[in-house]
Amino acid sequence: MYLLLLLMAIIYFFYYENNALTLTDYTIQSHKIPASFEDFKIVQLSDLHGKKFGDDQNRLMEVVKEERPDIIVFTGDLIDSRRGGEENSLLLMERLIEVAPVYYVTGNHEWRSGIYDSLESKLLQLGVVVLRNRSEEIRIDNDSIMIAGIDDPQQDTTGRSDYDVVNEFMNDAITNETEEDYFHILLSHRPELFPVYSKFHMDLIFSGHAHGGQFRLPFVGGVLAPNQGLFPKYASGKQTQEVSTMIVNRGLGNSLFPVRLFNRPEIVVVTLEVD
Repeated sequence: MYLLLLLMAIIYFFYYENNALTLTDYTIQSHKIPASFEDFKIVQLSDLHGKKFGDDQNRLMEVVKEERPDIIVFTGDLIDSRRGGEENSLLLMERLIEVAPVYYVTGNHEWRSGIYDSLESKLLQLGVVVLRNRSEEIRIDNDSIMIAGIDDPQQDTTGRSDYDVVNEFMNDAITNETEEDYFHILLSHRPELFPVYSKFHMDLIFSGHAHGGQFRLPFVGGVLAPNQGLFPKYASGKQTQEVSTMIVNRGLGNSLFPVRLFNRPEIVVVTLEVD
C-alpha cells in the first residue's frame, strides 16, 4: 500500500514539474525607450516542441490573456523534429494572434524537421510575423522601437561555425537604415551566442533553446543544455553584457530529455519602462 502511494506521489510530482506553468516577470529600463512605450508589455514563449497544455491550449492561453500583452514573441522550436506536434503548435499560434501581434523566429527543430517551408506558409497565413534575418518597426503614435529576428544557425548547410553564420544573419537583420538611438529588440533561439548579439549593441534579446538546463539544482542552476554542455552559463534568466540584456526562457516542452526537474514550463513577461 505504502509503495503504491509513493509511486503515485512520484508520478504526480513529475507530472506537475512538466505541466504546471510558471510566470516570470522582468522590468527593462532604458533611456532609449520612447515615452509612448512606457509599460509596453511583451510575453515571450519558447520551445513548445508541439506540447499541449489542456484542450485547445486553454491552460496556456488563460495565462497569456491575463497578462494583456502588447506583443507576443516566440523564440523557436515551435515543433519537435522527432515527434512533430504541428497541429498543437499551429492551434496555439492561431489563438495567440487573437490576443496580440505575434513575432516568431525559427529554432533548430524547425530546420531538422524537414517541413519548415510548409510550416512557415501556414504561420504567415495565420498572420504571424516571421522574422528571418530582418527587422521591423513597431510604432505607437509618433514613437518607434525596432524588433529584429534571425534564423537558427541550423538553417545553414555550408559547414561554417554557428558564430560565423549568426554574425552574417545579424548583418542582414541590422541594416544601416536602423538608427543607433532606437531601442532594439532581438529574437534569436540560441543563448550561447550572446557575445555576437551584444557586439551589435542589441538592447534586449529574447532567447530559448537551453530548456533551463533541463534539471535544475539548488545553488547550482541548470545541469545540461544543448550546445553548452554541463552546467551551462546561459540556461535561464536575465543576463547582461555591455549595453545588452538577454532573457533566456526555460521553454514549455521537452525534446530528447522527456522530463524536467525543478524546472517548470515558463512564460516570460517583460515590461518596458523609460529610464
